[in-house]
Amino acid sequence: MAHQVPPSPRRVFLNLIDSFSSGNIAEYLCEGVTGGPAEDEAEEEESGSHLDRTAVFQLVGTVSGSRQHQARVHEEYRNPDRDHLLSSLMTCDVVIYNVTQHADQVEEATWAVKALHDRINQFSGAKLFILVSTVMTWACSKALDPDDPEFHFTDDIFWSRKSHPSFIQHMTLEKMVVKLGKTDRALFSTYVVASGLQYGRGEQLFHHFFKESWLGREISVFGEGKNIVPTIHIRDLASVVQNLIQCPPKPYYLLAVDSSSNTLEEMMKAVATELGPGRIQKRPFAEAFLIRDMSVMEVESMQVDLRMEAVYVRQLFSMCWVCESGLVKNVELVVEEYRQTRGLLPLRVCVLGPPAVGKTFMSQQICERYKLHHVTLKDVVSEAIAQLVSRRRRVTRYEAAGVPLKTHLFVLQEETVKNPDPDAEDSVGKAQELLGVLKDGEDHEAVSEEQLKVLQDKLRSNPCRNQGFLLDGLPDTSEQAKDLFCAAEEEADGASPSRRVMPEFVLFLDASDSFLTDRVMELPEWLVQEQQYEPECFLRRLAAYREAAAGDDTVTSFFTDMNVSPVFLEICSNEDPGCSPLMQKVFDTLGPPRTYSPSSQEEQREEEEARSRAARWEEWARRLEEARQQEEQQLEELAEPMRSYLMEHVMPTLTRGLMECCRTQPADPVDFLAEFLFKNNPSDGSL
Repeated sequence: MAHQVPPSPRRVFLNLIDSFSSGNIAEYLCEGVTGGPAEDEAEEEESGSHLDRTAVFQLVGTVSGSRQHQARVHEEYRNPDRDHLLSSLMTCDVVIYNVTQHADQVEEATWAVKALHDRINQFSGAKLFILVSTVMTWACSKALDPDDPEFHFTDDIFWSRKSHPSFIQHMTLEKMVVKLGKTDRALFSTYVVASGLQYGRGEQLFHHFFKESWLGREISVFGEGKNIVPTIHIRDLASVVQNLIQCPPKPYYLLAVDSSSNTLEEMMKAVATELGPGRIQKRPFAEAFLIRDMSVMEVESMQVDLRMEAVYVRQLFSMCWVCESGLVKNVELVVEEYRQTRGLLPLRVCVLGPPAVGKTFMSQQICERYKLHHVTLKDVVSEAIAQLVSRRRRVTRYEAAGVPLKTHLFVLQEETVKNPDPDAEDSVGKAQELLGVLKDGEDHEAVSEEQLKVLQDKLRSNPCRNQGFLLDGLPDTSEQAKDLFCAAEEEADGASPSRRVMPEFVLFLDASDSFLTDRVMELPEWLVQEQQYEPECFLRRLAAYREAAAGDDTVTSFFTDMNVSPVFLEICSNEDPGCSPLMQKVFDTLGPPRTYSPSSQEEQREEEEARSRAARWEEWARRLEEARQQEEQQLEELAEPMRSYLMEHVMPTLTRGLMECCRTQPADPVDFLAEFLFKNNPSDGSL
């Protein structure tokens, strides 16, 4: 069989490929290959056959240098002049201008489509121009049927759209692109893709809200939040663009939105529940403009209130949607994308060892560096008891106020769980029973099944799933480890990695019995009582630990069987572990922190704020010095008349009186001087 020469890739231009929106479109286009999808490579290796794999698109584009991008770009242009940019556009088969993220790109896109249209006669082949615009050019549109509350705007009535006042330039550009494409569609065909608000792949527009929720804060919904927001996952938008390039349809104006009709409040509530504490707060819309992470264009986009349906996309393209049903129904997937793309993967650590070896102190050092949640059985049980007591008090208040049983039970469930239990009354009864068991278990050294269940719920909580956790001092035995981790791992099997609770790193601290005994003897009395290190109790706990560690079925063997390699650390001195080589070894083992670090922009902003504070301080000090000098000058001016009077009328008489006092040397000089001044006072009678 003759070898088939693969077709040459189509040259595609895309502006600002290092921005969020264009960057994801570029990455998606670069994944396209001829000869089959990339996931078939493993099958080819097994079968021994090899298909010709050639890129479908050869991507070129402009970059701003503001961030790194993942797309395999053939050529990059940084701040090119118009002549250089036009020569590059003329060599491309497809020109894509994305104006959804940066309003300053509207002017360049306007110039580009005009310049290409003016040179149609110089084209070596057919060209395709795609403008990726925004649904904000529809923001002020009126429903054709005002009596239909479920009316949807569709692609075929794009002529009736009315733009948001801040997006008039986008609207003008859309009309121009459509008009210029009608001159000669065989040589120069143009399309407009009106994109919904984009989400996914680490977020851009919604990043502020995801970040606030990840940090455990309440999400602010600016305004009422009842507006319906047309959205689309960024990968679905990229798929629309790819389908448009490969199968250009007859309609030249397309809506790119998913099938959801979610309100802003529903979206923020879903994110807060999946990623954060599950609570939102409504604030005046004007306060949204105070958010530093969002541009005015992005803030205004949050106001859009439209029901939209992408009819042409569904009729003309065969798409494999990522989130066709929208953000709310796919929030788990979107949140996991956010974690993966941003590198916000939870760090799960377990620190074990005999009593008094220094587990808690080392745990605090690790948590401080990696921003982990320090989890101990004592703290978790105390927190659970406090919550149950608070819940019982609220039930008592509801009953005393005469609130119906079903009503107050439902409210309590809404406050405490994501999915309310239909057997509300039974749930409250179980909570009461659990409270009693936990309180009884506080006085026992053995860990009960109920305590392990509460601890497991803590490890599954959103804060631990977001930032990660450090479990201090547990499990003591392999049975506890199985009860604590295995059931949760079976439930999380096949789910997102963030739902796992199995530790990634297990640190085993150890020291000799004599070293530990000497350390306990040197501890202050209050700490000995708090940690239950009295001689008899400590020796019993130490013996129990040694016995559990000496058997065949140990905690160490459990983690080894679960493919978690323990790290053994020997404590042999009382030096501060915070600055010891041992602590550095721990940090090297755990790797760099997996949390938000100040971005270059944030660092630059902090430097600017520091310089601004220093400048304000210098200005304040300068003004204070000027005020002091001015005050001294005023005092000098006020004192001048008095000084003149004293020098002219008082000092001569006083000088003569002092000289006479020195000459006569009276017994009482003060009385003599007073008598002299009285007899020789100025003629006006005043001193």
